[in-house]
Amino acid sequence: MKNSNLAIPATLLAIICVQGGASIAKQLFPAIGAIGTVTLRIVLSAILLTIINRPKFSEFTPQKWKYCAMYGTGLAAMNLIFYMAIQRIPLGLAVTVEFAGPLFLALALSRKLLDVVWALLACAGILLIVPWKSDHVDLLGLGLAFLAGIFWALYIVMGGKVSKIMDGRDAVTTGMLFASLVILPFTIWDGAVFNMTPTIFVKGLGVAILSSALPFSLEMMALKKLPAKTFSILMSLEPAFAAFSGLVFLAEELSFLQWISISCVIAASIGTTIFNKAAASHN
Repeated sequence: MKNSNLAIPATLLAIICVQGGASIAKQLFPAIGAIGTVTLRIVLSAILLTIINRPKFSEFTPQKWKYCAMYGTGLAAMNLIFYMAIQRIPLGLAVTVEFAGPLFLALALSRKLLDVVWALLACAGILLIVPWKSDHVDLLGLGLAFLAGIFWALYIVMGGKVSKIMDGRDAVTTGMLFASLVILPFTIWDGAVFNMTPTIFVKGLGVAILSSALPFSLEMMALKKLPAKTFSILMSLEPAFAAFSGLVFLAEELSFLQWISISCVIAASIGTTIFNKAAASHN
């Protein structure tokens, strides 16, 4: 697969950016809450991308507008629900549970036994990380993380579709504009964003760049060059980066068993990446 070598590093860089941005975002929750934080992230990202990319909206077809609207709605839902989840549970736990969405997508798209093996290994990791016997786990937080995973899978599917019919930068920019429209009613209802200070705004700008503007552009490039199932399982590195980010920046510790579960997910990601690359080299 030509140029796929660039797609994998782009995906990994996107993961690092997203989890670093999530750690910064969680520090804003006490001041403006999850909804206010995700609003800053999405709206500022939309403004930045529009200034940088300057999409030619006059050249958009009805199909492009439709796909961008669906893509943007998925972005808004995925991020809003995920931020509500990490407000209740540790970042590493939330990302691992959220990964159930891309995992099920990978299983649905698999055509070879080896793909199923890697997906099942990742599934085992997800099951291990959930502290089933603990009375201190926020079940609503776990449920929100799982729901965010469903929208994550939809984001992957729609990202792949929209990247095939239009320029990736235009797609991401327009999608973020639609996401801003979707998130604003929740923002007005919540009202916490009106407590914003200059310091919070600067941090929110950093979150917007790290968590949306840069990684979504990188992912759009990757989705154009990688099969959806490869991208889905490759993204299983997210829990590891999230756990490290939560530990370093938020002092969120996980149990030994939960670290083992993350290792299972990483092994699945590495396995599917290597074997898909090997298969592509023989084509």
